[in-house]
Amino acid sequence: MKSIAVFCGSSPGKDKEIIGKAFELGAYFAENNVQMVYGGGKVGLMGQIAQGALENRGKVIGVIPHFLKEKEVHHTGLSELFLVDTMHERKLQMHELSDGVIMLPGGFGTLEEFFEMLTWGQLGLHQKPMGILNINGFFDDLLNMMRKMVAEQFLKEENYRMLLVADTIGELLNKMEHYTPALLPKWIDQDKI
Repeated sequence: MKSIAVFCGSSPGKDKEIIGKAFELGAYFAENNVQMVYGGGKVGLMGQIAQGALENRGKVIGVIPHFLKEKEVHHTGLSELFLVDTMHERKLQMHELSDGVIMLPGGFGTLEEFFEMLTWGQLGLHQKPMGILNINGFFDDLLNMMRKMVAEQFLKEENYRMLLVADTIGELLNKMEHYTPALLPKWIDQDKI
């Protein structure tokens, strides 16, 4: 893959291993010539992953709404920074700039952004690999909830299998590189998103 979008926390959280893995993922992207696309922030895990890539001469593209840039939370050393008007435009721009998506630990915003793109995949609007880097089992409870959705027949097994999960960077990127999308019918036209 040439370009991967990353959703993660604008806070660092308290787990030092998670913070370190965010930086390591950015460095991995740089070392493997993968362009990173993210929300443009300089704080939290967002800032760590950007620094990991930039300190290893990687290309990092940020996409940030004007109102967040005005609060001075944007990273000033990026390869490129796109300014948008809304949070939805941010996700759409990140989608258009990437070949795949990874989620690291974060809060409500991280989940919302990742799950909207995952839903677009479920609806057949894209066939990009969607991955979760499950550092220290951070997402175990969420993954159990999704398995319950399948068991209770709120989520189809083939849609659950769209989600790629790994505990290590190398394993996740390998899964994403070898991802074969399911042949799911498109529910709606891509121009509708």
